[in-house]
Amino acid sequence: MSDLNIFEPVLETLTQLDMDLFRVINQGMGNSFLDFLMPILRNKYTWLPLYVFIIGFSLINLKWKGAWLIFCLIVAVGVGDTLSSKLIKKTVKRPRPCRTEQIMDTLELRISCGSGYSFTSSHATNHFALGVFLFFAFGSIMGRYKWLLILWAALISIAQVYVGVHYPSDIIGGGLLGTLIGYAFGKYYLIKAHQWFDHDRRDAITQTGQQTSGS
Repeated sequence: MSDLNIFEPVLETLTQLDMDLFRVINQGMGNSFLDFLMPILRNKYTWLPLYVFIIGFSLINLKWKGAWLIFCLIVAVGVGDTLSSKLIKKTVKRPRPCRTEQIMDTLELRISCGSGYSFTSSHATNHFALGVFLFFAFGSIMGRYKWLLILWAALISIAQVYVGVHYPSDIIGGGLLGTLIGYAFGKYYLIKAHQWFDHDRRDAITQTGQQTSGS
């Protein structure tokens, strides 16, 4: 028996679990309220006011540190989207559930199916990258409410399954990828912000203190 044959039962079980969970979310949870809410949650234009607020808040309150934050955030999301859309999807080439013949007749498709492949979900990758990055960048400001950023990313990801364009494993893979990217860039942002901007502020405070004591 080859090594691949050893893992076939495991892969079959995981695939079946993925399909069963997809049916639970896409069909079992279906109701008129979620039919209205979920397409709005996963629509990128819904969150434009939030993104404008984040940019404005960062630049107004954090000045150059805020500009550095926005730069790191844009790069983090860009890296996540490139890895998911350009590399992983085109390598794995998994069809979307709404383009899979075996389940097309039974799934509930609540938006246009869209083009491209299914694994990983770029929605999940991008929003987890954004949410986890801000979790670290705004952690001291938001306190315990920073966990809402993770919940936000998770709800948008689940909406992708609910509307019928992704499997649960797609959003899990995308969420893990986005989390790693958001964590890496969030930590990098904090380290450099501390070195560059907090150091300059400490020097300014020290100089002010010296001038005051010398006068």
